[in-house]
Amino acid sequence: MTDVVTPTAADSGSSATEQFQQRDRARGSATPADTARVDAMATEALEALRAVIRKYQLTYAEYHAVKAWLIKLGEDGEWPLFLDVFIEHEVEKIATEGREGSVGSIEGPYYVENAPELGSAGTPPMREGEPGTPLHFFGQVRTVAGEPVQGAVVDFWQADADGLYSHFAPGIPEWNLRARFTTDAEGNFAIDTVHPSPYEIPIDGATGILLAAAGWHAWRPEHLHIRVSAEGYHTITTQLYFEGSDHVEDDIAMAVKDELILAPTATDDGRGEQVRYDFVLDPA
Repeated sequence: MTDVVTPTAADSGSSATEQFQQRDRARGSATPADTARVDAMATEALEALRAVIRKYQLTYAEYHAVKAWLIKLGEDGEWPLFLDVFIEHEVEKIATEGREGSVGSIEGPYYVENAPELGSAGTPPMREGEPGTPLHFFGQVRTVAGEPVQGAVVDFWQADADGLYSHFAPGIPEWNLRARFTTDAEGNFAIDTVHPSPYEIPIDGATGILLAAAGWHAWRPEHLHIRVSAEGYHTITTQLYFEGSDHVEDDIAMAVKDELILAPTATDDGRGEQVRYDFVLDPA
């Protein structure tokens, strides 16, 4: 293992917030809010919260504790972490409902745009002697009709063997275990990386306070992040998990789906693992 560094909730939160704000500014306000939808959703959400208050007869002491916690959640910059862990999986289900292609999953708070581009095959930037079992991950991007998609962008990122992400934890080189690949004429890509590690989301901030108060664990199973995009097709964002890994059955983010669980086999030389996973894109 590397010299373990511990990212604080504040550091991770501020990094996640900054990355989101940059992307939000780039997106602009192309989709104006529908007043009727905002009215309906806000009204129902607030009434659902009031119903919980009535059901459990919330006291003023508990109300003030909740109020203080919400303030701390903002001060710690943890809204991206909190929303991505506890809310995004439901939004993702709705966003991809009815698609015939590959199953999606949450993006999470640790995506960073403009990673190094490595062609159709290669090794993401990593430290000399990067800890972890070598993993050869490869596959094909194709349409729902079975045609290969040339030039699809396979955006790849993952945590290291300590469960830490570059750009979000101190002491990790920029772009470590992050890269973009572009499929060849047959829609193929190949990535030589390392097997990731399960990790505990930061618990020293407001999110950790909630987890402790509710008696919930803070662990996510090891996973690879993939975002596949191509002109004329819906982008698929997903996470790929590993058969038999810790917390694959009780992921705190509730993002694991059976279709996303990998079962690697040993490489021919016995020095690592290999696994294939193909991505099927729906037409936009």
